[in-house]
Amino acid sequence: MKDTFFNYIHELQDTITKTLEEIDGKARFREDLWDRPEGGGGRTRVIENGEVFEKGGVNISGVHGKLPESMQAYFGVKDADFFACGLSLVLHPTNPMVPTVHANWRYFEMYDQQGQIVDQWFGGGQDLTPYYLFEEDAVHFHQICKTVCDKHNPNFYTTYKKRCDDYFYNAHRQEGRGIGGLFFDYCKQTGDMRMQDWYNFVTDVGNHFLDAYVPIVEKRKNLTYTQAQRDWQEIRRGRYVEFNLVHDKGTLFGLKTNGRIESILMSLPPHVQWVYDHHPEKGSEEAKLLDVLKHPKDWV
Repeated sequence: MKDTFFNYIHELQDTITKTLEEIDGKARFREDLWDRPEGGGGRTRVIENGEVFEKGGVNISGVHGKLPESMQAYFGVKDADFFACGLSLVLHPTNPMVPTVHANWRYFEMYDQQGQIVDQWFGGGQDLTPYYLFEEDAVHFHQICKTVCDKHNPNFYTTYKKRCDDYFYNAHRQEGRGIGGLFFDYCKQTGDMRMQDWYNFVTDVGNHFLDAYVPIVEKRKNLTYTQAQRDWQEIRRGRYVEFNLVHDKGTLFGLKTNGRIESILMSLPPHVQWVYDHHPEKGSEEAKLLDVLKHPKDWV
């Protein structure tokens, strides 16, 4: 399974980066191959200063070795080895009318001292972070998520949509990071879902990522915007940074397992503002967005 999924994310990375370069039309992804001293490595691809994408990364990694003590305590195990692989992407467009997007699809195995698998699971998801709310875009993104989920289980969308709203939540701000999507983790073999079934589900979600995001980019990338709207985008990006550095488990796992710091922190946007006690004008488009972030909606 680990080889099958690792091959899949290699191919998916190629597909996604090629499509994004065509959309941008100016910038190209820079590729870095890196090794992790304890075992494994990855292929980082970053795009910067493009016509559409100010900064973004589409990264894959496969790491293995002794599970660090801090992570052993987190999982409640002792003397365990692990293998983890996945694709993680974040795209920060220049135009504030185009939403930021994040996606991740991953697979994890844990082994005993004899090298036997004692636990394995899939995880992942995708979520949208707009700066200006176009409800039709939110509906489109969530409809793609729901259509894929419904092919595998009629309860998946409702369950994983709620988990996404709950997970990508800045508790210290009492607001969501964005308008959600899907979030699933610890997808393990059960009576009605084998590991192959989970593989089929996770890869189906990955295969439809571009369908969910690209039409939104194409529709919004040439809209005009003001400096004030750009300032609002950078203020909201500050909230994105706060979540990634304060709450995100993926960032924590990468830092705790001696992951490549440049790849882990490529998710951070290049231009950000923190304005003291900032509040948008009542009734404004900015205030409309905040209301949705504080009260998640059912989009489909």
